[in-house]
Amino acid sequence: MVLASAGVYWSTALGSAWTVPRAAVRAVLQLVAVAAILTAALSSLRTSLIVLAVMFAAATVTAAHRSQSNRSWLLALALATGMLSVLPLLLATGLVPITGIAIVPIAGILLGSTMTATAVAARRALDTLRTRAGEVEALLSLGFRDRLARMEIIGPTATDALLPNLDQTRTVGIVTLPGAFVGVLLSTGSAMQAGAVQILILLSILLSQTCAVAVTLELIARGKITRTGHPPESMRRRLGLRRRRSATDASA
Repeated sequence: MVLASAGVYWSTALGSAWTVPRAAVRAVLQLVAVAAILTAALSSLRTSLIVLAVMFAAATVTAAHRSQSNRSWLLALALATGMLSVLPLLLATGLVPITGIAIVPIAGILLGSTMTATAVAARRALDTLRTRAGEVEALLSLGFRDRLARMEIIGPTATDALLPNLDQTRTVGIVTLPGAFVGVLLSTGSAMQAGAVQILILLSILLSQTCAVAVTLELIARGKITRTGHPPESMRRRLGLRRRRSATDASA
């Protein structure tokens, strides 16, 4: 498969023929290293929590980088909200045993999906504020507060980040057979158990992503996460100046 992919790259001018082989070698080395680390780390709950902390830090850095924003480290709040909305519930109900071998894989699945949704939502929201700056200014001129004006504009577009998992949930078993379903089915041979595990994963991801995206939009709407030279900021200053001038003219 690697050679076939490299051949397609070479014959169609997609890029260097070494692109896929390099990625494949890197993937193998990384997975070997991770497997060795996890074998030792998952032996106790304490070391498993350390692994989770490292995973969370990496997810925060990735989401922050993809969002291309200032103070993007605040996206850690969105990720934490998403994870905390699900994990305690799963642990408290006993659906996930309080052991490292159970917590780390489930948390990894949730964190990966939540990271992607958070990064996409932040990027889409900030892009929308830039491209539809005139609409934000129009709402501000009508008396809308900053937060509400921004939320009116970014809400419908940024929630596109939730569509992939929503579509997967709607079509599961009909169009796709996700990894958790296939894994449990191969290990137990029970389609019912596999279906129950997959439903648990999908619904957990939906809740985690929804909470994370909601917090992301709130942070952007309140101006906590911005981009350098962001139009809404300059518009707010211009609008404030206009209001002060109007008030001065009226008093004169």
